[in-house]
Amino acid sequence: MSVQTGPSKKCVALIPARAGSKRFPDKNIYPFFGHPLIAYSIASALESGVFSKVVVSTDSETYAKIARHYGAEAPFLRPTEIAGEHSLDIEWVEDALGRLKRQQEEFECFSLLRPTSPFRRAETIRRAAKQFFSESGIDSLRAVEKCRQHPGKMWIVNGRRMNPLLSQDPSRPPMHSTQVASLPEIYVQNASLEIAYTRVVFARHTISGNSIMPFFTEGFEGVDINEPRDLWYAEHLVAAGQAHLPEVHPAPYGPEVSLKGS
Repeated sequence: MSVQTGPSKKCVALIPARAGSKRFPDKNIYPFFGHPLIAYSIASALESGVFSKVVVSTDSETYAKIARHYGAEAPFLRPTEIAGEHSLDIEWVEDALGRLKRQQEEFECFSLLRPTSPFRRAETIRRAAKQFFSESGIDSLRAVEKCRQHPGKMWIVNGRRMNPLLSQDPSRPPMHSTQVASLPEIYVQNASLEIAYTRVVFARHTISGNSIMPFFTEGFEGVDINEPRDLWYAEHLVAAGQAHLPEVHPAPYGPEVSLKGS
């Protein structure tokens, strides 16, 4: 399934899918148009041809079975101590890459593909990989999109007083009283994807390093489903034909998960 992504580049897709979400229980396997949400990230990763291996990191055996059904590997379960709501990405990434390394599976780079971003398609991954491998002197690439709410209009509230989130230049009009069109463009990261060299994990204990390249997502590639209202929006996009899901080839998973979507 892999393609040449650069000179001797060997890349692994890592799909995080812990089972303990509180804002949206079981969001990673929520039924969405016939398949669990995670199926679309697996499908796009496999179809992209960028990866030597597609691995799901989960603390749930049920999630692992679902991942395997859709073509990913789930060779180990994530330890419970790094699968909590306050656990850091670097913890499970180090765990996954370390376990793979001990199994004689070493990779020059890795990509994080979160299951909650179902409109990230194979061509999205290929476009990002091409940009990443064509750039020199970087540690990682991260998906971003232009902010809908400019931080220059945001405030920190302390009791009955508040102050602007961003520091203000006293020689210029305050940002909170300036038209957005006159403010500097600000971008926010989204859940679509990240790509990084594994050296930044093992040598620097970070998933992104210091030199980070932006990847500008297009259309709805960066939509992230983290709470029920996000799900409503994503369902509307599909129903209206505005966004398209990756094609999933395996039959819908069952019987442990009841799939209601469609």
